[in-house]
Amino acid sequence: MVAVSETLVPAELASLRASIDNLDAALVYLLAERFRCTQQVGHLKARLGLAPSDPAREEEQLQRLRALALESGLDPVFAEKVLAFIIAEVIRNHGVIAEAASSQSAKSRIDFFGLQRLVVAGWVRSPKAAL
Repeated sequence: MVAVSETLVPAELASLRASIDNLDAALVYLLAERFRCTQQVGHLKARLGLAPSDPAREEEQLQRLRALALESGLDPVFAEKVLAFIIAEVIRNHGVIAEAASSQSAKSRIDFFGLQRLVVAGWVRSPKAAL
């Protein structure tokens, strides 16, 4: 195959490439928005003590995506692979969020009990005493 120089690109090819570039940009922005939403879900799950993964929900999403892929003329196997990759990344992110929340909670408990010991030892005035 011969590489086509950018100066020799037929108008139709240039137009199709421009459309692809726009679609790629849209995909990136959609993924960014999706990950902002899933990050909020991760924080909520961590606050509620829920597991990062929800296999029933994930299977529901895969089934829904398969149907959408078939309806739109996209290869459902390809669509499932893409969603499985995204879901795996979301679960990984949820795990990181849960770990951070857990360590922050432990740190808060340590800080509280450390402060409490200092108050009892007389090194720090109780916040209540200041009132």
